[in-house]
Amino acid sequence: MSLRTSSRIALSALEKKRFLDCITRFRKSRVLVVGDFILDQFIWGTVDRISPEAPVPVVLVNRESYMPGGALNVANNIHSLGGKVYPCGVLGRDLQGRMLVKVMRSNGIETGGVLSDASRPTSLKTRIIAHSQQVVRFDRENNSEIPAEKTRKIVQFVRERIQEADVLVIEDYGKGLIQPEMLKALVRIARKHKKPVLVDPKEKHFPFYKGVTLITPNRKEAYGGYLNGAAGAAKPAIEEVGRGLLKKLQCDAVLITLGEDGMALFEKSGKITKIPTAAREVYDVSGAGDTVIAVLALALAAGARMPDASILANLAAGIVVGKLGTANVTPDELRQAVEAAGRKN
Repeated sequence: MSLRTSSRIALSALEKKRFLDCITRFRKSRVLVVGDFILDQFIWGTVDRISPEAPVPVVLVNRESYMPGGALNVANNIHSLGGKVYPCGVLGRDLQGRMLVKVMRSNGIETGGVLSDASRPTSLKTRIIAHSQQVVRFDRENNSEIPAEKTRKIVQFVRERIQEADVLVIEDYGKGLIQPEMLKALVRIARKHKKPVLVDPKEKHFPFYKGVTLITPNRKEAYGGYLNGAAGAAKPAIEEVGRGLLKKLQCDAVLITLGEDGMALFEKSGKITKIPTAAREVYDVSGAGDTVIAVLALALAAGARMPDASILANLAAGIVVGKLGTANVTPDELRQAVEAAGRKN
């Protein structure tokens, strides 16, 4: 089966109404988010000379800003779109951890799932931005597995909150939180209560995700997860990769994000849908995957079918990559993107 595709997203008046109604229902959606908590730091400046010490630009710093990253960026997107979110993850007992909790509280995001661990730092990603261009990024983190005591508390938190939620999101940044036994326990809990499980995956952890409802890898992650390190004479087509991941992970759907080529949705029914990119200008892809899974979760919780949820997620990603830094999407921005989508011929 070949991919259904078009050069642009084209929605009829009836489809637009359906999408707009779905966005309105976001405020009734409730999402549990489990994953790696990260603080995103942005250092903004200008460059007008090269260092005399080495062939590198000298950035004159103008300002700094901080945003919730990782699983907390997913939570922030859900909150900014009107949904109720219950994030769960681990922070260090440090300044960065306190900053994240303060931001969560100021944004009205629940902090009952925040666990602290004095033995590890809060993950910090620092990006240097000069003239709207990322110059370099450096990370400070501890990627070792979190202690068993913390994983038990995470499982218990999900067990206590799962009935309040419509969807469970697993945001795996590979920082030590997502582990096989914990993930199996979370999937069992969600299945018992008939809640879908969406995963933003890490390539090396693909074997962990068996039995989830949906995964959202990018192209590189999808090929890596499918091939599992095997070297072939020829690179397989994306159709083979998507169908192969469906079979391998026994999930209901695989949504592969393809950058400038949009997205490809593979469903267990055999249906394959290609969604063209919605981005007009790309300034920064930081956090775009977080926005995709946040909107998918909200749309599915609001009763959307998988293809509709994927189109909305694609429209949201097109908005966020047009912004600098880790950014969120508002309901009004998403409504405008739906209204701007061309009509079908």
